[in-house]
Order: sequence, then structure tokens, then C-alpha cells
Amino acid sequence: MIKVVKGNLLNQKVDAIVNPANSWHIMGGGVAGQIKRHGGAWIENEAMEQGQTAIGSAIITSAGKLPAEHVIHAPTMKRPTERTSTDKIFLATFAAMQLAKKHELRTIAFPCMGAGVGRVPPKLAANAMVKAIKQTGIKLEVTLIAINEEIEKAFKQAIENEDNN
Repeated sequence: MIKVVKGNLLNQKVDAIVNPANSWHIMGGGVAGQIKRHGGAWIENEAMEQGQTAIGSAIITSAGKLPAEHVIHAPTMKRPTERTSTDKIFLATFAAMQLAKKHELRTIAFPCMGAGVGRVPPKLAANAMVKAIKQTGIKLEVTLIAINEEIEKAFKQAIENEDNN
């Protein structure tokens, strides 16, 4: 089940929220920076202790002071603030879903991966994400968090497109 919610990723009471990370787990800007500021610096420390993570892999940490139980860090770029691509967004989303299944999570919330710091247009990012979620075949309650109407529309259109394929 995939639903779209206009709101704030950091307020989601789910098993895990997804951080569109960089491979080094430096949480300076974008979604990562917000997670660190509101959840606590130990989220970044916990991620960094696990070493670098390749694009197409993901790691899990606690969520600190956030209402979610965990943060799944799924790199969409190797270095902080690097431009990303739809291929990398697909791989990061797929990896986050696989890790959630491995940890027997039931609910997961994603921001629009790569559409901020990664500079991918929301429509393209949303298409890559929804395609990855559907292709995993993993049955989780997935919430796609839209911070504005453009992203909300992009997510809804991506779901509709995938449902028609």
C-alpha cells in the first residue's frame, strides 16, 4: 500500500523514515540536516560508525528524538551536495525497502528522494521511487511525504502511471 501525505517527514509515527543520504553519512543539509537537528546528532554518529555505504545499499539507525523508531539511510549520492540521478534514486529506494523487510518493519515513510539537494526534478524523482517500491514486491505500508503541491502531484501521478503499467 502506497499513500501520499502532504506534511513533514519528521512528524511521521512510523517504524522508519528514510534519509536520502550520502555515502559518508554526513548529515549537513537537506532532509539529513533536518533529521540531525530535530532527532539529535547521535543519529549521524550512529550512521558514521557503520562506515561508508555504497549507493544501492542502506543502513539503519535509531531515530533519536523523532517519533519514528528508526532512520534508514539510503545514499542517493556519494559525497554531500552532489547532483544525483534517477538511477541512483531508484537504487536507494529499492535498498531502503529491502532493509525495512530484513528488519521486519511494517511502516516506512519516504521524502521525495533526490529532489532537493540532489537537484532531480520532483516528477522524475517520484517516478523512480514509485517504480522501485513496486518492483521490490515487498508488502509494507509506504507513505510518500510531499512538502509541497508540486511533489504531492508528482507522487500521485507516479503511482497512477505505475498502476496503469
